Amino acid sequence: MKTLKEAKIGETVKVVKLHGEGPTKRRIMDMGITKGVEIYLRKVALLGDPIEVTVRGYELTLRKADAEMIEVE
Repeated sequence: MKTLKEAKIGETVKVVKLHGEGPTKRRIMDMGITKGVEIYLRKVALLGDPIEVTVRGYELTLRKADAEMIEVE
C-alpha cells in the first residue's frame, strides 16, 4: 500500500482508497480528493510538511497526516 505522502515530486498518482473516518475523511472528499481522481505532486516543504498538489485543475496544500490517509497507485 502506497500513500500520497510517499509519492515523489513530479509524479502523478491515482487515488485508490481514502482511509480515516468522520469529519477528516469528509473534509478530504470535500477538497475534491475522491476514489479514481488523479493527483499531481507539485512541491514538498523543506521539512516534508505540508505538500502541494494539483487536483482537478487547482492547487491544494495538504498536511502529511492527511496525505497518509490517501492510498494511491
